[in-house]
Amino acid sequence: MKIGDKMPEFQIMDQDGNLVESSALLNKGRSIVLYTYPKDNTSGCTAEACSFRDAYAELQEAGYTVIGVSKDSVKSHAGFRAKHSLPFTLLADTETSLLQQLGAWGEKKLYGKTYMGALRKTYIFTPDGTLARIIEKVDTKRAAQQILEEK
Repeated sequence: MKIGDKMPEFQIMDQDGNLVESSALLNKGRSIVLYTYPKDNTSGCTAEACSFRDAYAELQEAGYTVIGVSKDSVKSHAGFRAKHSLPFTLLADTETSLLQQLGAWGEKKLYGKTYMGALRKTYIFTPDGTLARIIEKVDTKRAAQQILEEK
């Protein structure tokens, strides 16, 4: 995706098994933060989620709706959300369709092995669904501040 593109259309289950449609997020007067991450309950992903949790009120005040997206299951997301008291929605993109449309699914390396996986990125969409900003180098401990500092 590139700046100016429209948010991909999707219908994906959240951590509670509810279907979330992209169209339902738009034109509510709030910018949408879609952050993509590799895996629930890993150190970097937990730090990132907790950064959003800890600054949630400030993000809300600034007009943002925060949504996390990974390949993890509904059950995994439910546990991750409960364990860390996350106040925002987590989407279970088990088929990786949204991750692929966003450009957040790609080749990764770990211990010399190459595999496909979710890339850590943050996408900020205007209330009408236009991509305004992409944060490619996410600082997991300061993920929320990266958004708030550049508003």
